[in-house]
Amino acid sequence: MKNYFKGRWYYFYRAIDNHELTLDFELRRHRDYQSAYHFLKRLLTTYGRPDCLVTDQYGATLKAIKQVIKNGLLAKGNHQCSKYRNNLIEQDHRLIKHVLVKSSGFQSMRTVSKTLSGIEVMHQLHKISQRAINLFGFSALQSLTELLAN
Repeated sequence: MKNYFKGRWYYFYRAIDNHELTLDFELRRHRDYQSAYHFLKRLLTTYGRPDCLVTDQYGATLKAIKQVIKNGLLAKGNHQCSKYRNNLIEQDHRLIKHVLVKSSGFQSMRTVSKTLSGIEVMHQLHKISQRAINLFGFSALQSLTELLAN
């Protein structure tokens, strides 16, 4: 997903789990191998090996996946590349795209970071799966408190 910042386009990398929890996101200037590899490496070192990792069929992402597998951060059989299985993340992008289209661009990286963090928190509040008390790893109150503290 692209975002406009100081007259330039930036790519918005996002990762969600099977409960539609946003695990991580990052803005990068380019959509290339280096960006994809950096994001995947950070994601996998933070959250460990997933049972299944679904990505799009973009060449740079596939190259980054091969490198991550080579480095031992992901098992080869755990990666799936399917445009239909990737719909979960694409549908999750919809609300964020809708909100960002209304903005005319950002003036500082701090503004981008805070805005996207706030959008992510509010988006998670609206998800039905987030309302279940038994889900681990997410607290709306804690997320809003952390966001307002910075």
